[in-house]
Amino acid sequence: MQAKEIAQRKGKTPDRLISILMEYQKSKSRNYLTSEDLKAVAGEMGLPESRVFSVASFYSLLNTEPKGKHIIQICRDVPCYVNGSFNIREELENALQIYIGETTKDGLFSLEYTSCLGYCELAPVIRIDQKIYGNLTSEKLVEIIAGYRRT
Repeated sequence: MQAKEIAQRKGKTPDRLISILMEYQKSKSRNYLTSEDLKAVAGEMGLPESRVFSVASFYSLLNTEPKGKHIIQICRDVPCYVNGSFNIREELENALQIYIGETTKDGLFSLEYTSCLGYCELAPVIRIDQKIYGNLTSEKLVEIIAGYRRT
């Protein structure tokens, strides 16, 4: 899908920028927006490129660097930390053989921190793509990762 199609459908007003960027990113098979993508959106919306680049680099759901097919975000706010998110991070790093901020060699997973996901009652919590997983244990993590490897 092209930036023009998305902008025409959603509306070209500045308040639609984040929504347009998110849909445009989702339409790409590579899960991130290139500088050419951001320039195209800026041109379609009549906005300065600097504003579009600024928004794209600020929001954690928008990516301006290559990412894996599945992005795993670990909540690092207090409720998750107190309930063991530091253990979850270590287990994911070991299972995927990458560190926070990296992507697996096969391009399947990227691992990163995020701020509160709003599911404190399920702490510790991760989000993979747009799906939330809570009350995590080592066993649950193994099952979750195996499920994504099969798809």
